[in-house]
Amino acid sequence: MDNKAELIEKRKKIIAGLEKTYQKLVEFKRYKKTPLIIARNGEIVEIAPEELKPNTPYITNGDMKV
Repeated sequence: MDNKAELIEKRKKIIAGLEKTYQKLVEFKRYKKTPLIIARNGEIVEIAPEELKPNTPYITNGDMKV
């Protein structure tokens, strides 16, 4: 496997791990009934756990540039 293919495979695994982590975070926030605190446009925002999507796939803009 060449270097570019290895990087693409690692990237896919990282994205899959991040998606799984997000899903677990949403489940945890719903279980605890606590808001998710994020920064949006430079402001701190609380999002109710009911407003969170259970899974949000990572969307890329085409293939990875290596």
